[in-house]
Amino acid sequence: MPIRWSAVQVDQAMNEVEARVDEAQLFLEQAIVAVQKARRIPDLPSYVDHRLSRLESDIRDRYARLKADVQSIRENIPDGAIEAEKAQSRHGDQQSLI
Repeated sequence: MPIRWSAVQVDQAMNEVEARVDEAQLFLEQAIVAVQKARRIPDLPSYVDHRLSRLESDIRDRYARLKADVQSIRENIPDGAIEAEKAQSRHGDQQSLI
């Protein structure tokens, strides 16, 4: 049974999302460096260091989670759906008279 939604459009959207997430990685890495710098402040109370440590972990986890979510969406596209949709668009929507 053919799907009613466009697998190609979903795949293209995930390509764009993944590109934006990859662009954000540089900024997230810079944020991690800033957090690490803050953790080296002399006489920093342990409760502040603990929260900074959690922040660093959250930043790392968020990036990994976004990448995993994109991959999960791609895995939910039925096998062969993208190729079938591309083939259909190359050949048009006209039905054969045979």
